[in-house]
Amino acid sequence: MKIQVPTIGPIIGYTTPNQTRIFLRGKDERQGTEFQRCFGAVRWRVADSKDWTRPIFNKLSPNFDMTGVFVLDGLSPSTKYEYQAGWFYADSELEMVQILDERQLEWPDQTDGSQMSFRTSTLDINVARSYVVGSCRYLLRLFGGAWFDDRGDKVFRSILQQIEEELHIDALLMIGDQIYADDLNFVSPDTRLDQFLERYRNVFSQENICKLMAQVPTYMILDDHEIEDNWPSKATKRDWVTLYPHAIHAYQIYQCSHSPLFSAREDGRIDGTLSHFWYQFSDGCADWFVMDSRTERKLSKSGERMISDVQMAGLLNWLIDGSGRVKFVVTSVPVFPDLSEGSEDAGDKWGAFPMQREAIVEHIYNNKIRKVVFVSGDVHCSFTSQLALASDPDFSVHSIISSSFFWPYPHMTRSDFLFGENLRGMHRKYTSELTSPVYTADNFARIDADLSEVRVTFYERKGAQLGEMIRLPLK
Repeated sequence: MKIQVPTIGPIIGYTTPNQTRIFLRGKDERQGTEFQRCFGAVRWRVADSKDWTRPIFNKLSPNFDMTGVFVLDGLSPSTKYEYQAGWFYADSELEMVQILDERQLEWPDQTDGSQMSFRTSTLDINVARSYVVGSCRYLLRLFGGAWFDDRGDKVFRSILQQIEEELHIDALLMIGDQIYADDLNFVSPDTRLDQFLERYRNVFSQENICKLMAQVPTYMILDDHEIEDNWPSKATKRDWVTLYPHAIHAYQIYQCSHSPLFSAREDGRIDGTLSHFWYQFSDGCADWFVMDSRTERKLSKSGERMISDVQMAGLLNWLIDGSGRVKFVVTSVPVFPDLSEGSEDAGDKWGAFPMQREAIVEHIYNNKIRKVVFVSGDVHCSFTSQLALASDPDFSVHSIISSSFFWPYPHMTRSDFLFGENLRGMHRKYTSELTSPVYTADNFARIDADLSEVRVTFYERKGAQLGEMIRLPLK
């Protein structure tokens, strides 16, 4: 049986010292009225060794757009592995495929790039780590591909170049708007499941992002454009039973499935039913809490909220766990600064939910929690800022905003934000102080973290460094 190269992927997902997850897509092919049985296969070995492991298999179902996730377990910490991943058709069921004689499998020639590699995480909870973060990747493809703008993929070529220059990256965090399901917001928005799935296939099949996600652990969280601009502010009753379920099903397939949200089975597959989309993981000196600041919103006169009570409790407990490591909190929309008066997007950010924002900030202040850094996107410009409190010079919380990977229209500027002014709706006088220039070009951010400071460097889409490295001391 000839192993075919994945039609989407592979994507290296959640990775620990002893485990990683690999996502891939096969191909749907009808045989009469039925789909051919399609299976994915993955095998791996320590880099530069001779012998491959026995492959693990997974049936790829049309219910999940012919995708599957493979859990590689029993790995060694801080170790580079080579792997091959692909798919094939077979007339058997999974139980019979799993006992195939390996000599029946014809893997692709390794010279075509089918052999890839990844590195497991470290057991050292204090070691420095490096990440690339970004958001808002616009990739316009209309009219059957006749109108196609691929600049949204070229930014990933610049990240790959850094890896080739031996600037190590421990993980890639894509923090919202990985797709734009609502092209131009009104011309041709996606509403059907097949449209959302095609959108993800188009976005994740581009050359450079494919190469990057095949070797660097990638973590994702959605924002509004995975559903609809500023969701759910314009949602109708019909949207909640049509558009939303379709968008979320596609999101679970392509962004959630390889995350820490699902449990791992002994047979190399994932398991479980999702009750929420926020999650957490640890890596070296860094603890990450990836918030869902989109799907749990409540916008009613009886009460407004950005996140559920359950997520709020999870976040507050995580913040106070006493690990002593850097606490990165991902939230797709910025916690601070506030947007300027009259901004039409102000109601979409944390400033429109002052009670929950204050609860988080006050929790950090009252419990003297150190080394907290918020990481956000969404606003189509990038900068760092610091939340300060005049009455307590020892208080400090940092914010890193990285947006956008690519956006073809005018970006936001410094004048769109309120720096040096008190945050709205707060009883204490917390102010947001700008600690870097505001970059209004397409960009991504590199974050280098240790226990004493976080260093942030912004790069424009073609790879040139924007300004100087920004040092954020961790008090």
